[in-house]
Amino acid sequence: MLDESLLDAPEELVRADRRGLLRGAAEAGARVRTAARHATEAGLADLRPDGRPRAVLIAGPGTAATGVADLLGALAGAGAPVTRLHPTGVAPAAGALRWALPGWAGPVDLLLLATTDGTEPGLAVLAEQAYRRGCTVVAVAPERSPLSEAVDGAHGLLVPMAKAPYQEYDESAAAGPGALWALLTPLLVLLDRVGLVTADPGTLQLVADRLDRTAARCGPAVATYSNPAKTLASELADSLPLIWSEGAAAGPAGRRFAATLAELAGRPALAAELPEALPAHGVLLAGAFAAGADPGDFFRDRVEEPQALRARIVLLRDRPAGGLTAATAARELALGHDTAISELEPEEGVELEQLAELLAVTDFATAYLALASRGHH
Repeated sequence: MLDESLLDAPEELVRADRRGLLRGAAEAGARVRTAARHATEAGLADLRPDGRPRAVLIAGPGTAATGVADLLGALAGAGAPVTRLHPTGVAPAAGALRWALPGWAGPVDLLLLATTDGTEPGLAVLAEQAYRRGCTVVAVAPERSPLSEAVDGAHGLLVPMAKAPYQEYDESAAAGPGALWALLTPLLVLLDRVGLVTADPGTLQLVADRLDRTAARCGPAVATYSNPAKTLASELADSLPLIWSEGAAAGPAGRRFAATLAELAGRPALAAELPEALPAHGVLLAGAFAAGADPGDFFRDRVEEPQALRARIVLLRDRPAGGLTAATAARELALGHDTAISELEPEEGVELEQLAELLAVTDFATAYLALASRGHH
């Protein structure tokens, strides 16, 4: 499944990366800085909100919008409910997507639109609907896109999406790390202003720096043995990853990792939060995906056979060990089933910094799996 030799051939990796996955991950820090600047220029930093919104609604297509809603929900915690409005429609095309405001939405609620496209008529209709109901509308979308007119008409605020330092567009851009940070950063600035998350300019600077440092540790030039992302990719080579997260913000990081593994690397993965991950995935460790399942005839020639998937646990934690933890029970369960376990734990820092590190390492790991999987490049 995985061409291990490619992982330690930096030039070949970069050549194989036609979708710009590694470049997107490497430039995440730069994207945060640009997006924060765009947010300030659009006037988000000067907002003087009258109190917190009752609820925050988020609409937009694809993996990036899902990730943004999930992350903001975890970071806002008990401050206000954050709900993603899921699109419906007959096809995943911009023109076919439809969104609907919940019946209770009104003047005390905030509607956030997040899209790397900006041509979706459904989002324009949603902005008009929100305006009629008195909802405040804020959008992050490409500059001069059709959506910007609709937001203008709804007396909303549009923040132009921070583009990649390189301009070529690619089909995976919307699922890659660049898109996530370009859409997330201005909304962090906004929710900091309304008092739902802590993401002041100093914090965002720390986030960008942590993304840069992580990119330096995980980049294609760094050998596998000292590169956490390449190590993780090679550990997941022939496995069904069971991504178990612990800590409020690690949940969205785990779900995003599972989503990007499927969408960008063509790999199935399951995500669950501890401690519920243990009963939820326990039987997977004992069944057909168990490490020791069906050794079959030991001497049978296996060269022609596809490698069977074996469960492997990836433990993602957004806080350094200490205090009450289910990690011990997770390790015991894995050990009891001879199941290998990979652990990712960020260095100390504020919550958003630790989260950025988890997202960066897993984004790089997804890129390496996508590039080194045979038949994929």
